[in-house]
Amino acid sequence: MKKSFQRVFATQNLFQGKQSLSIFMLAAIFALSGCDDSSSASSNETEASSSSVVSSDNEVKSSSSTKENKDSSDSKSSSSVKVSILSSSSVALATPCKTETEDNCEYGTLNDERDGQIYKTVKIGDQWWMAENLNYEAASGSYCYGETKSDPKTENCATYGRLYIWSTAVGMSEDECVYGSYCSLLRGNVQGICPDGWHIPTNDEWGVLIIAVGGSNSSTTGVKLKATTLWKAKDGITNVDAVGFAALPAGDRGVGGGFYGVGSLAYFWSASQYKVDYPNFMTLRYDWRTASLSYCQKGEGFSVRCVKDSD
Repeated sequence: MKKSFQRVFATQNLFQGKQSLSIFMLAAIFALSGCDDSSSASSNETEASSSSVVSSDNEVKSSSSTKENKDSSDSKSSSSVKVSILSSSSVALATPCKTETEDNCEYGTLNDERDGQIYKTVKIGDQWWMAENLNYEAASGSYCYGETKSDPKTENCATYGRLYIWSTAVGMSEDECVYGSYCSLLRGNVQGICPDGWHIPTNDEWGVLIIAVGGSNSSTTGVKLKATTLWKAKDGITNVDAVGFAALPAGDRGVGGGFYGVGSLAYFWSASQYKVDYPNFMTLRYDWRTASLSYCQKGEGFSVRCVKDSD
């Protein structure tokens, strides 16, 4: 089972009446097991494995296990991994705008002219995000959870959106982005599978969202981002969807073609790449209060949330 963790550290300052956050996004170790987490994982197990040590050079160090595996989403090995992602920015904090009885979030709509689907959007801090998972059917590399040749499971796409392999998400063919190659993306916004005017978020943009929602205490960002329905219950964890992001537990499609984790986890692709065969993604789990950035094999099928281009 994969355990992936990122600690996001923020120092909060007051400047001319505004809250400014210097973000130090320190990505820790990740033990990859194809990213198809079993929904039976206990919270004690995952939380016990999230410990990390911040060194004097602003890096998070720990031991992890990772193994590249082209044919299977089950991989186990041991190695030492040290990852550091450092970013600094000023972030507009998002005020909680939704409760059980009121919804005062700032919403909009996105009309995807390619297929006529209309999506709810929401402003969180200074960013506009899709408030639903993308459900555009690509020519290849997109799936409905649990689909087979005889049953397309379109009802799952209607509820959770489609699951995309990374090359499809970023708008490249599998031939252009084969295993073992570092996929060269255009600089700037990566529109990829997103509608015009929107793009696949980078690690920095996911980090801004996490800080905007969690402020200087990111330990509850996950429950603030998760929808209040469809998630598996966990004692002590109550999802509140405080900012209207409404993340749904769409699960994932493993490299080998199996489907895992509906009701238990949500994975969202990033346009950023950790290394050759491992693009980044943002993850939420039913048994986590937090939101995390990690990396995984590009052949996995994850959800897509697009973020609006800056004006």
